[in-house]
Amino acid sequence: MRSLSQLIVQAGGLVYREMIAIFLFSAVSSAVLMPLVFLFSAGTALLLVPVVYAPLLAGVFYAAHRMVAGERPRLKDVFAGAVRFFIPSAVFGLLCSLFVLILASTWWYYGQKDGMLHWALAIFQTYFVTMFFVSQLYTLPLIVQENEPVFRAVGRSVKLTVTHPGYTIGAFLQLLCVTVLLGLTVVGFAFLFAGMAAVYSNMVARNVLAGREEKAENQGGKTWGA
Repeated sequence: MRSLSQLIVQAGGLVYREMIAIFLFSAVSSAVLMPLVFLFSAGTALLLVPVVYAPLLAGVFYAAHRMVAGERPRLKDVFAGAVRFFIPSAVFGLLCSLFVLILASTWWYYGQKDGMLHWALAIFQTYFVTMFFVSQLYTLPLIVQENEPVFRAVGRSVKLTVTHPGYTIGAFLQLLCVTVLLGLTVVGFAFLFAGMAAVYSNMVARNVLAGREEKAENQGGKTWGA
C-alpha cells in the first residue's frame, strides 16, 4: 500500500496533467453550489445541497474515478455519474446535512448555557460529528468505484476507517488542509476543489482497497502453501 506522501505526489501529477478537465469538473459543480450557498437561507441550503449538489459531486467523483483508472477525462461523465448515482449520493448528502444540523443545534443550544458540563457536552458532540465525517472518507469512492448501495458504503467506510485509522485521519487532514487553502480564495475553490478532492479521494480509496486485496491474497497463498 502506497504512503500518503506518494499519493499526494501522484495525485498532484495527475491534476497537473489534466488541469483543464479538473477546471471543468469543478466549475460545473461550483456553478450549482455557489447559488445554493449564497442565495438561500441556511435551512433551505441544507435541504437543497444534498438533493442538487451532492449528485453532481458524485458525478465529479465518477469522472475522476475513470480518469484515475487511465481513461480519457470527459465532461459528460460528470452528468452521466450524477444521473447514475443520484439516489445514493442524495441520501448520503442528506445524512451529512443531518450531522451538520446536529453540530449547529448543539452549539446553538449549549452555547447559551453556563457551566463546564454544557461546554463538555458540546465538545463531545463536535468530536462525534467530526469522527463521522472522517469515517466517511471512502463512501463516495465506494459508491462510484464499486457501485455499493449507500448504507453499505457508509458501513464499509466506517470499517475501513477502523482498520486503517492513522491512514484515514492523515488523508482526511490533508484533504481538509487543501480545502481550507482553496477556500481562502473563492476562485480557487470554485475551479479546483471538487476535481482535486475527487481525484485524491479516489486514489486513497483505491490504495486502501488494493492493499486489503493484496493482504488477502498473501494470506490465502500462505494458507494454500501450508
